[in-house]
Amino acid sequence: MIFQLILVWLVTGVSLFILSRLPLGIEIDKFGSALVAALVLGLLNALLKPVLSFIAFPLTLLTFGLFALVINAIIFALAAALVEGFRLRWGIWSALLGSLCLSILNSLLFRLL
Repeated sequence: MIFQLILVWLVTGVSLFILSRLPLGIEIDKFGSALVAALVLGLLNALLKPVLSFIAFPLTLLTFGLFALVINAIIFALAAALVEGFRLRWGIWSALLGSLCLSILNSLLFRLL
């Protein structure tokens, strides 16, 4: 259990660091900031995302689930606002693109492991 949490944290940190090197508008100064951002993202996903998803359920239902992408972008942007050394160059557009690419890259890396 603890090993799985550490593995998810490390893979997410590596994914964030990789994304910061791509032209997506995501800037992370160093790998340590990526690890802190991964931890903050995990905490926000565990604590805040269920509340936001519950509140936005009618809107998510009306948009056939597409509003869930906006909720992910809000969580991503909030993590960038909370972590020093983690910035979004293009605001919510970077957050939307970053959250989408992070989920794809994480699934690819977990498939390799």
